[in-house]
Amino acid sequence: MALSIPGLLRDRVARTPDAEAMRYRDGGGWVSLTWAQLQDRVAAEAFGLAEKGLRKGDRVALMGRTSIEWIVTDLAVLAAGGATTTIYPNSTAAEVEHIIGDSGSRILVVETDEHAAMAPDGVEVLRFGAVPRGEGDYDALIDGLGADDLATLIYTSGTTGTPKGVELTHENWLTTAEAIASLGILRPTDLHFLWLPLSHAFGKVLTMAMIAAGVPTAVDGSVERIVDNLGELRPSIVAAAPRIFEKIHGRIVAGAREKGGITEKIFRWADRDHGPATRWLADRLVYSKLRERVGGRIRYFVSGSAPLASEIAEFFERAGITILEGYGLTESSAATFFNRPGMIRIGTVGPPIPGMEVKIAEDGEVLLRGPGVMRGYHDRPEATAESLVDGWLHTGDIGELDDAGRLKITDRKKELIKTSGGKYVAPTRIESMINAASPYISNVIVHGDRRKYCVALVTLDPDTASGLADAESEVDNAIKSVNAQLARHETIKRFALLDNDFSVEDGLLTASLKPRRREIEKRYKDVLDSLY
Repeated sequence: MALSIPGLLRDRVARTPDAEAMRYRDGGGWVSLTWAQLQDRVAAEAFGLAEKGLRKGDRVALMGRTSIEWIVTDLAVLAAGGATTTIYPNSTAAEVEHIIGDSGSRILVVETDEHAAMAPDGVEVLRFGAVPRGEGDYDALIDGLGADDLATLIYTSGTTGTPKGVELTHENWLTTAEAIASLGILRPTDLHFLWLPLSHAFGKVLTMAMIAAGVPTAVDGSVERIVDNLGELRPSIVAAAPRIFEKIHGRIVAGAREKGGITEKIFRWADRDHGPATRWLADRLVYSKLRERVGGRIRYFVSGSAPLASEIAEFFERAGITILEGYGLTESSAATFFNRPGMIRIGTVGPPIPGMEVKIAEDGEVLLRGPGVMRGYHDRPEATAESLVDGWLHTGDIGELDDAGRLKITDRKKELIKTSGGKYVAPTRIESMINAASPYISNVIVHGDRRKYCVALVTLDPDTASGLADAESEVDNAIKSVNAQLARHETIKRFALLDNDFSVEDGLLTASLKPRRREIEKRYKDVLDSLY
C-alpha cells in the first residue's frame, strides 16, 4: 500500500494513466483530466511551492469553494511535504485569523480578493490557479513522505465552543480511502459528482476514495448549480448532507400538493399503499420525473454529516433511488460506518468499514478505534486526552448496535435534553421527524433543557412555502402528527414560527448545513422564553 496520498495517486497513474480522473467546468462546458495529467499538474505546483520555500511539515491554508484548483493545490502541498489547513470560504476574518494563527500556516491560498484581505500580517497569499510551478524529480520528492506525517488540519465546524484543529495523517486518509474502495461499491465506470466543501472532511475523504477506486469525479462547488449539474452530468454517485435530500423531498411533495387532483391522491396512496398498481401510477406521475431530474443514472446517493430521517430515506427508496447513509467524525477521517447494498437497514448508518472497531460505553456513547482515528487535536493535549482514552475515540454520540453490527445514532451526548422533571429527550430525532412531516418546513430546533416541557423553533423553506396560505396550521399539523408518535415527555407543547430561515451566512448553520444549536438558542432566547 502507498505510504502517502501522493503515493496513492502515483499508484493510480501506474494502473490507469489515460482513464478520466477529473472533470471540471471551463467556461460553458466541461473539461476532463486523465490521471496522468492530474499528477502532472500536481507535480508542477509541488515544485513551485518547494521553490517558494515550503518544507516538510509546513502548513498551507486553503480557502475557497470546491474546485479542481483546490484539489490540485491540496495534493501539491502534500507532495511538497507540507500539510493543508482548510478554511471554509464563508469564514469571518476572526475565524481566519484564529485558524491561521493556531495552525501556524505560512501561506494562504485563496479564491477571491475578499479572502485575500483576511490574511493576517506575515502570511504570504497565493491564488488558486496561479500557484507557482516548477520542475524536478517527482518520485524522489514524494518518496520522502511517511504514513505518520501530518497531511491535514481540519478545524471542527464549531456547533459549540471554539473550533479545534484535528490532526489527520497520510495513514488516516489512506486506510479510510482503501477501506471504502475495498467494499466494491465504487466502479471505474461510475461518475462521481462532487460539490461538497473540500474544507470539510466529508468532501476530502470522497476525493481520496475516488483516487483509490479509480472513479472519475466531476467537480463544481456551486450549490446554485447542483440541480443543473445533475441533469448535465448524469452522475451515478452523489454524496450530500441530509438537508439536500430534505429539500428535494419537500419540493416533490409540495409540487404534488399544488397540482392536486389525481397526482396528489396517487402520491398520498403511494405513501401508504405499496401495491403494484399504486406503485406503477406513482412512478409514472411522480417518481420517474424525480429520477430524471437527478440525471436518470443515479446508482446511489450517499448521505452523511447529520442524521437522515427514515421517512426521507423511505421516500427515495420508493422512487427507486437508494441512499447509502454513513457516519463518521472529522476525528475519524469522516467515513467510519457505511451501509452496504444488500444489507441496508434504514435508520442505521451500517456497520464499520474494514479496520475500524466500535463499542458502546455504559452510558451509550459510541467509541471508535482504528487507523482512521486522528493523531490528536493540534496543540491541545488536554482536549486530546479527553477524547482519546486508551486508544478509543469518544465520539460524543449516543448509539446502539443491532444484531448485524449496524450502528444507529440516537443523539449527541451533549445535546440530550433533560427536562426539569428529570426526563431525557433526544432532540435531533424529533427534529428530523417534524422536518419530514411537512414539505414546507426547513429547520427545527427542539428546546427544553431544564424546562418543564419541550418547545420548538421552526423555519420555513423559502423555495416551497412562498405560496403557503396558512403556515401556522401547516406546522401545527406536522407537530401534532409527530407528537402522536412520541412519549408524553418528548412531545412539543408550543412552537414559534420564525420569519427567516437559518443560513451559513448568518452564522446559524455550519458549512455542512447543521444548525448551530447553542448560537440559535442564544440569538432567539427571548422567543424561547416567551413559549414558557
